[in-house]
Amino acid sequence: MYAVIRAGGKQYRVAPGDVIRVEKLNGTDGQVEFPVLAVSGEEGQVGQQSDARVVGEVMEQGRGAKILVFHYKRKKQYKKLRGHRQSYTAVRISEIAFGGQSFKAPDLPKKEAKPKKVKSAEAEAPEAGAKAKSAKKKAAPKKAAKKSAAKKK
Repeated sequence: MYAVIRAGGKQYRVAPGDVIRVEKLNGTDGQVEFPVLAVSGEEGQVGQQSDARVVGEVMEQGRGAKILVFHYKRKKQYKKLRGHRQSYTAVRISEIAFGGQSFKAPDLPKKEAKPKKVKSAEAEAPEAGAKAKSAKKKAAPKKAAKKSAAKKK
């Protein structure tokens, strides 16, 4: 099952669980509902937008990669360089409801916290840490400046 939605002046074909990047949505915390243009069901069924509903949840907001815009007119000494970064909102489609049916996306697996690293080399064996420090190379001494130019006078 998929739906065609409108967001930011563009159309997107989405299914439950898809993550799309749309134009920045202002003031959205959590749930977003999109206007539906068409819905495709089983065996080519196409529904009207009046009884369909597409709900998504905001994953992140950010800015895209920089695009350089270079204006140039030959023989006129005219050059202009501008940079642009487009703002976006990443939305995960969580549900498509149509004709009394609701198709939901599977839940995302929860991220496990990484265990903190312990400074085990020096904590477990202080003698090994002392040996490691003494085994490091020392910086070479600086060479003395030549005084041959002063002796010639």
